Amino acid sequence: MKPLISRESPLLLASTSRYRSELLSRLGVPFAAVAPGTDETPKPGETPPRIAQRLARAKAEAVAAAHPDRWVLGSDQVPAFEERVFEKPGDRETATAQLLGCSGKSVVFYTAVALVGGNRVLEQLDTTIVRFRRLTAADVVRYLDAEPAWDTAGSFKVEGLGITLFEAIETRDPTALVGLPLIAVRRLLGEAGYSLP
Repeated sequence: MKPLISRESPLLLASTSRYRSELLSRLGVPFAAVAPGTDETPKPGETPPRIAQRLARAKAEAVAAAHPDRWVLGSDQVPAFEERVFEKPGDRETATAQLLGCSGKSVVFYTAVALVGGNRVLEQLDTTIVRFRRLTAADVVRYLDAEPAWDTAGSFKVEGLGITLFEAIETRDPTALVGLPLIAVRRLLGEAGYSLP
C-alpha cells in the first residue's frame, strides 16, 4: 500500500520534544514536528500503560485532524513506580525525592507510539524496566549538579549521565527509554508503506 504522503508532504511528528525529533531523524525519513496541544491529564483509574497508549493516539489524532492527507506519529511515555505515575519533576527538590525513592528499586517505563493516517491507526506499546543501584544523597546531589534533569520523566537522562544511576535496564529497544522506540516506529512506518532499510 502506498503511503499517504510524499517527500513534498512529509511525515508529521506530533511532538515538540527535541529528544523525539533527534531519535526520529535517525531513520532518515523526512518529517516536520507539530505541537499537538493535547491535554495530558490522566483519567481517574487509568493505568500507566493505558495513559501512554491513549495519549500517543490522542496526540497523533489531534495533528491528523488538521492534516488529513498526512501520516502523523504520536508518542507518549509514562514511568510508573510502585503503581504511581512519575511526572516530570520540574525542580531540584522533586527530582531529588524521585531519585532517592527509586534507590535500589525498579521503575517501569511504558512508551507508546501511534501512527495515524486517513482511517488507519497503527499502534505499539513498549515496556522498559530500569533497576536503580543503591543511591546515597551525595550520589543524587552529584548527578543533579552535573545534569539537571527537570524536564525528563523519572528525573534522569539515560542518553547522558543518567546511565550511571542504574544497575540494569531490561528492554527490547534501548531508544524507548529516551522517548521513541525506533524498532516499533520502523515497523509501523513499514506497514504504512514507507521504504526503510
